[in-house]
Amino acid sequence: MSERPIPTTDTQHAAATLDGWYSLHDFRTIDWARLKLVDAEKRQQMIDEFTAFLASLEEVEVNGEGSHAFYSILGQKADLVLMVLRPTFNELEDVERAFRKTALYDYMIPSYSYVSVIELGMYRGSGDGDPYQNPHIRSRLYPTLPKTAHICFYPMSKARRDGDNWYMLSMDERKDLMYRHSMIGRSYAGKIQQFIGGSTGFDAWEWGVTLFAEDSLQFKKIVYEMRFDEVSAKYGEFGDFYVGNILPKENLSTFFSV
Repeated sequence: MSERPIPTTDTQHAAATLDGWYSLHDFRTIDWARLKLVDAEKRQQMIDEFTAFLASLEEVEVNGEGSHAFYSILGQKADLVLMVLRPTFNELEDVERAFRKTALYDYMIPSYSYVSVIELGMYRGSGDGDPYQNPHIRSRLYPTLPKTAHICFYPMSKARRDGDNWYMLSMDERKDLMYRHSMIGRSYAGKIQQFIGGSTGFDAWEWGVTLFAEDSLQFKKIVYEMRFDEVSAKYGEFGDFYVGNILPKENLSTFFSV
């Protein structure tokens, strides 16, 4: 596994980051009307093929060469999301190609996607030595995604408005604000697992945030509490929220029954 360069912190404005695996969120809407026209035997063959595709992703995860999460999505923005982590863009594309080759793919309409890289900010530093050799940091940069009951994803950026421009604050101001902001997140340890994808230059927003929890109500609680923190209240800009339930491959036949 190739490592990212160790970032420096001697620039006046930019906060350094540690960067891990690349991330793709692929949201799909099912064309249920067309799928209903497929006879039951052929539909089951398609489901079996897609189950094998998910099993191939699990094999990669077991080998520590990436990770993935597969969830159904509530509401009308999407029906499914496949989140994939891989060491390179090319390997993300390999997963997309394998996905496209499944027969079930023809009944999945793209509804949204998001590209980023798992990121850790270094406002408070990373300690002594090479941070990429720190086991705790590595587990956050190259994670095995949890398979909790629920998922929440949303994109966000920091404001660049006149008078409220995050990028015109001094490093010391940003450090202090981010420290207080992070303390809210830490209070949800054991309830929520959070993964931040840096997406500046990759996608329309600056970060993609993915939350995993066994209790879906915790998503509302943490986001609402953070609304009162200055980082969110003054400088946060947010896109649509996507929430849903884990979809084990063993449940695909039930999910795709029509």
